[in-house]
Amino acid sequence: MSSRRGKMVLSALLSPVGYDWHAWRLPGSRSEELATLAILADTAQKWERSKLDSIFLADIPGASFLLENDLSLGSPYEPVSALGALAASTSNIGLIGTISTTFSHPFTTARQLAGLDMLSGGRVGWNIVTSSYGAEAYGIELPVKADRYRRATEFVKVVRGLWSAWSDRAVINDRSMGVWVDPDLIKVREHDGEFFKLRGYVNIPRSPQGHPVLVQAGQSSEGLGLGAEVAEIIYTTQPLLDEAVRYYREQKARVQAAGRDPAHVKILPGIIPYVGRTEAEAKEMMESVVQFMNFSLLAERFERLYSVKLSDLDLGEAVPDERFDNWESHPSGPRIAAYKSYAAQPGRTVKDLLVVYSSAMGHHLVCGSATQVADTMIEWFESYACDGFSINTPTAPASIDALCKYLIPELQERGYARTEYAASTLRGNLQLPHPKAWDG
Repeated sequence: MSSRRGKMVLSALLSPVGYDWHAWRLPGSRSEELATLAILADTAQKWERSKLDSIFLADIPGASFLLENDLSLGSPYEPVSALGALAASTSNIGLIGTISTTFSHPFTTARQLAGLDMLSGGRVGWNIVTSSYGAEAYGIELPVKADRYRRATEFVKVVRGLWSAWSDRAVINDRSMGVWVDPDLIKVREHDGEFFKLRGYVNIPRSPQGHPVLVQAGQSSEGLGLGAEVAEIIYTTQPLLDEAVRYYREQKARVQAAGRDPAHVKILPGIIPYVGRTEAEAKEMMESVVQFMNFSLLAERFERLYSVKLSDLDLGEAVPDERFDNWESHPSGPRIAAYKSYAAQPGRTVKDLLVVYSSAMGHHLVCGSATQVADTMIEWFESYACDGFSINTPTAPASIDALCKYLIPELQERGYARTEYAASTLRGNLQLPHPKAWDG
């Protein structure tokens, strides 16, 4: 049984052909169905049957990653429409989707997410991103990071204001009086700021959970600040236990310094689990993906994205530490720092780094039996390195099926994962407070 109070929060990245760049090439991957509802709904329903708290649909606008045949970063699903379809295909699991504060408008975002939240019965979460890709698709030049995060902070403030415009008591539904809504219980919101000016309110009442759960994943100094101020779930890249413990402690302190209760912010590092009935079976699954990897292309892409040169090194060599010296000034600095920490471990080679890059994108990769992987997850949870995990399945459907058949039951049996949903809303299952309306 768990010695730490409460269960792990478990969220799964909705990656219907696998998180690894090459996993779609495996026999049985259903890659021919990608972009359809059938494969997306089947994946979501598997996670729901295993009682996960939420599924998460990431998004990068534009087709650049798809043109490289990367069907993970290049997901062909638009989050708002996809989650709308999944709201009708699922009943209990939380539905988290990405909307960029750089390429969207607060009023549109507030309406879309409020609508989804009502249609799903209060199960929606918003992954707040400032975006590093896609500016050319909108015909703009990407603002510098500081400007993007100032815009994001104001953006979230406006959206939350719009969501709070309706009182929880606004819908009267009095047939005899002919009154469905009390206009006195809807407050017009006015905002005149650096980036946005508006006056109005959304035409959608508040959902059973008040408004969508706020989610964030930035690890730059600006991202850490935004997460501390507004996020209720934080996705993070932490490949090493000691560093994850330090990050957890420091980010919870930032939350407290922002005047918020740290217990109301769930920190979920990404984990990439290759799981089998035995360790040998898990390694065989991992090798089935590795055999498709083109290490020359991986090294070229790694250098292009992160400005870390690997192509002049043999696969069996260690990566010199100084190759990562650019991490503090690079837009993807926190992720480069994670790779730097991984590569510094004794015995790690260029090949190891590229395998982790392809399968895990800097997250913590584990390979073993359900018992072994559960042991790792429990160690992290009990060490206060996390409040749970963002599960990124390296392949699909094989990895998803193995997790649902072996790993989740192992965690449930040991008292670390839920066996039934405790509530009908995402907030309820996460034990997060109901946000106040304007009159609360």
